[in-house]
Amino acid sequence: MSALFSPTALVVPFENLRMTDVEAVGGKNASLGEMISQLPQGVRVPGGFATTAHAFRAFLAFEGLNDRINEKLNALDTEDVRELAKVGAEIRAMVEAQPFPADLDKAMRTEFARMVKDNPHASFAVRSSATAEDLPDASFAGQQETFLNVVGIEEVLHKMKEVFASLYNDRAISYRVHKGFAHADVALSAGVQRMVRSDLGAAGVMFTIDTESGFEDVVFITSSYGLGETVVQGSVNPDEFYVHKPMLSAGKRAVIRRNLGSKLIQMVFSTPEEKKAGGKLVKTVDVPTEQRNRYSLTDADVEQLAKYALVIEKHYGRAMDIEWGKDGEDGQLYILQARPETVKSQSNGTELRYKLKGKGTVLAEGRAIGQKIGTGPVRLVENVSEMDKVKPGDVLVTDMTDPNWEPVMKRASAIVTNRGGRTCHAAIIARELGIPAVVGCGDATELLKDGTLVTVSCAEGDTGFIYDGLLETEVTETQRGEMPEIDIKITMNIGNPQLAFDFAQLPNHGVGLARLEFIINNNIGVHPKAILEYPNIDADLKKAVESVARGHASPRAFYVDKVAEGVATIAAAFWPKPVIVRLSDFKSNEYRKLIGGSRYEPDEENPMLGFRGAARYISAEFREAFAMECEAMLRVRNEMGLTNVELMVPFVRTLGQAKKVTELLADQGLKRGVDGLKIIMMCEVPSNAILADEFLEYFDGFSIGSNDLTQLTLGLDRDSGLELLAADFDERDPAVEAMVARAITACRKQNKYVGICGQGPSDHPDFAKWLVEQGITSMSLNPDSVVETWRKLAEK
Repeated sequence: MSALFSPTALVVPFENLRMTDVEAVGGKNASLGEMISQLPQGVRVPGGFATTAHAFRAFLAFEGLNDRINEKLNALDTEDVRELAKVGAEIRAMVEAQPFPADLDKAMRTEFARMVKDNPHASFAVRSSATAEDLPDASFAGQQETFLNVVGIEEVLHKMKEVFASLYNDRAISYRVHKGFAHADVALSAGVQRMVRSDLGAAGVMFTIDTESGFEDVVFITSSYGLGETVVQGSVNPDEFYVHKPMLSAGKRAVIRRNLGSKLIQMVFSTPEEKKAGGKLVKTVDVPTEQRNRYSLTDADVEQLAKYALVIEKHYGRAMDIEWGKDGEDGQLYILQARPETVKSQSNGTELRYKLKGKGTVLAEGRAIGQKIGTGPVRLVENVSEMDKVKPGDVLVTDMTDPNWEPVMKRASAIVTNRGGRTCHAAIIARELGIPAVVGCGDATELLKDGTLVTVSCAEGDTGFIYDGLLETEVTETQRGEMPEIDIKITMNIGNPQLAFDFAQLPNHGVGLARLEFIINNNIGVHPKAILEYPNIDADLKKAVESVARGHASPRAFYVDKVAEGVATIAAAFWPKPVIVRLSDFKSNEYRKLIGGSRYEPDEENPMLGFRGAARYISAEFREAFAMECEAMLRVRNEMGLTNVELMVPFVRTLGQAKKVTELLADQGLKRGVDGLKIIMMCEVPSNAILADEFLEYFDGFSIGSNDLTQLTLGLDRDSGLELLAADFDERDPAVEAMVARAITACRKQNKYVGICGQGPSDHPDFAKWLVEQGITSMSLNPDSVVETWRKLAEK
């Protein structure tokens, strides 16, 4: 205990509390005191006071209340649910009717008067803080009460009693009996904290670690309008932001990714009249459409919060889970609570990776929690009274969960909710239990039918999918830890930025191929020319463009933002290792699949050999669309500071194209050598290998695309699907190997980068060994084959 108050103190101002006072005032209150007194001036934490465990025991001892409570508890059989409910209610009524001892009453009134000196109408939050140190926090999550918008000393004192009484709610009594805790060993502290007017602003939760992968270089922030309770409880789907810690510290534009939440409702203060009429201190109202379509925080707010988070993390020396609020009156950001983060940081041992072997019909989708896959029959549960319906192995589907649901959540193979973000109750419990969950689906309870067999996949990034039927799942075991020394660099092929934080924790030397196609397909979904021609497009297309571009300054800004965010996420995940980003390599048939694509793309007989790569970029038809990509790359490198990004140009057929495309990139501000920028060429057309020396005059090296190089050297169409041809497709064919060897030799002679990013080395370990013998300096593999190929190459 800190020496700032006596062991018999009844009430202590937050500023006199430290983390060593948990026994006296509980974890929440001790943490608030620690932050108010120890953090630098800039971090704002609203003040308040706490009652001590000594005060609670004095209250119980007053007029023999304790003896009356124990008499009832000793005679109680907690297995008898009705009896438990009856006795619990009787005890709570006794606590609420009990007067405070005179000295405690006086101490609380004196401290409260000091706090409201400047503002007699200030609102307060009255919260419980369990003081028994040996009680694991998670098991007590939500077991006690929180009251918001409490005004005036009489209301505060009344809510204090309700907080004390909450120690005797049915769940808390039952929990102590099951865990073998003596009721008398548990005490409660009440915290009274000045409220931030986030009912007029925004609030949420942030973590100083990525909650799904355990990646430590980001701050993850959730935000929604109104009081933060809606985010914590999971009754809204909030906005999400990721901030890259190294770039934040370097003073760069550090918000690397945003997701716009639906934010349908907000919790606000009830008016004094409403309080009198209905007794409710807060109420829930709909968020106006215009506000839903905007982010609830500016980038400046997000970066400021992340800076606070770093200060708090540094002070506590570990990953933290922090609640914050933005005051709508003074516009300032405040820290409301901080506790150690409970997600396990990644271990160095064995790790299981889940992967779907096939795909099915998507029935619903939402935010993925964890990275596992669960299967089973859908069990629709409307409210907690129907919990018995859920049998072990069922997929629990409901609107949202709260702590009352925890017993049934343990039985489920997966959890699906309509509402909630990645920091809501369902998400936190699912992570603790190691069960996959998909939250914030919107209408899962309508889309999923009771008894239907489904597969719940959280193994595909941020988005979780519920598929029809039981799909086959592959589980691989990956050994982390020390890897043997090898003579070449092992990098990765990555398409989905949402998996980058996870993949970055595998052994690697960076990213040899980051594909833009996944970002354009999944995060944008609209043809770039439809974006550029907006609003002069037909009504249906216009509506589609407006729908995806919500929250952004314009459709063009949306396109650039999303490409930049996707690339920045991958670059930040692997920072400071090199990340080679291949500029978009869609073929015309793939571009046609985007919204509006059929209006702008030719219908080619063989798109594999058609309008793609460098020829597309330099064409008059596509130049302006390519400029958006270049703007995104420029932002990632210059404004966001992620200079580990190198660029790669695909499918360069002729020396003329090589010259024109590098000139075009320079015109767009992406000039070789400026700020250390490297531009690599995909060596995938036979002309590239035949004239390797000449092509290398325009580029800083080659990345051999063995898939296209094989098909073009052997004259095979890998899209043809004919089994007869498929058998001849082999990177180890002597003609293909001759091309590859020629390219490697040319790069080595000029001392330039030479890597390979095709499927070959992943599929054929003998081909991988041959490449090393030829002098290749880097091999980019699919993440699932990195560890195995690395170990094989290390075998002498």
